[in-house]
This record gives sequence, C-alpha cells and structure tokens, in this order.
Amino acid sequence: MLRRPPLTPRRSESGFARRPLLPVTRREQAVIEACRTPRQVQRWLNALPYNYEKGGETLRSLRGVVRRGTAHCLEAALAAATILEQHGYPPLLLSFESIDQLDHVLFAFRMNGRWGSVARSRDPGLHGRKPVFRTARQLGLSYADPYVDLTGRVTGFAVADLRELGGCDWRLSERNVWKVERWLIDYPHRQMGISDRRYRELHERYQRYKARYPDKKPVYYDNRRTWM
Repeated sequence: MLRRPPLTPRRSESGFARRPLLPVTRREQAVIEACRTPRQVQRWLNALPYNYEKGGETLRSLRGVVRRGTAHCLEAALAAATILEQHGYPPLLLSFESIDQLDHVLFAFRMNGRWGSVARSRDPGLHGRKPVFRTARQLGLSYADPYVDLTGRVTGFAVADLRELGGCDWRLSERNVWKVERWLIDYPHRQMGISDRRYRELHERYQRYKARYPDKKPVYYDNRRTWM
C-alpha cells in the first residue's frame, strides 16, 4: 500500500534552516522571542486549550493560533514549525497514518544528531519527545504504544518538509490552510507499526483502564522518560 517514500525529507535537515523574513505582529513576535527552543515551544503549546473545533473544522497557521489562543495537533505542528524556523530549525513534520483515519501530525527536529518532536494532542502520550532518538523511525515508534486506544493503531509514518509545499502560506495565513492537510494525506508514508499480539495487549489494557477511569487519559507507558 505504501511504496518507496523517503525516510527523511528530500531537503537536508542538517545544519540551520534559512530564516525567512516574516511580517509578524507584536504578539507573534513576542511568542517567537519567548520560545527559542523546542522545549519552550512545547510548554507554550501545553498551556493553550486544545482546539476541539466545536464551531467547525479549522486549520490555522501560527497567526490564527496566537489570535485564538487554542490549537489542535496539526495547528500546533504548524505553529511550532513557524516559530522554530525563526531559530534555525528546518520546518519538518512527522505524520502518522492510523487504521481509524484519525491521523496525528507533529513538528520534528534534530539536535546533536538525535531526533525529537513538539506536539499537541488530547492524549498526553502523543505530545512531544526529547531529542534522544537515533532515527526518525525510532521517534515514530515511540508513539506506537500510546496511539492505541479504542480505535487507533499506527500503520505508517512520513517526514515531510514544509518548504516543499508551494503556493501556501502555512506560516501566517489569515485563512484555514487546508492545502497542508491535503498535501499530507497524499504524501507517501512508510509502513510502521506494532505486532498484532502487542496491539491486542495494548488494546485490552486500554479498555480495562477506561472502564475503571472513564474520564482519565492513560500515562502508564514505559517510555514516559522520553516525553518532552
């Protein structure tokens, strides 16, 4: 189903990204200046309410996130990419495909040769990761266990460079940037996942947890030490 996608983006992620000059507002500039590292961006995103899109679906750029003060996963990834590009990080996205079609997208970065991520989610296990992973695939696999809930299971991943996306102001658009979503849906993903046995174990554990704690999110995963 997934054929020959690259493990890394076609543009090199090594070194510093060329920083584009952006016509930012004072509020946006304040956020960019306050968030100079992936960890600082993660903390800023964690402080924002999650965007449940109760008024209708949205896909906002950094401008919309700052203005509205809320973000869902792809909005958070675009905001992180815009902020950290200003501090020399290439605007890379790590995209996941799932059997329930509830895909997850996050901002990926490399620091000292190791991969990490910045992310926002309704589930704490799908937030960012410290830069401790040797490859993008290893980073992706750190999300495979927490992805399992009543319907979710990771089937594929891709690292995509937003600089390849022409004709779309994903950084500061005043409008919803649906082109980013369509681009990621069409982007070639490489197969990745866990065994059927492992999936059944995690699925059964999740069901038991939710039956006992219906209003809580699980944080019992072995890799918590790598969470941002």
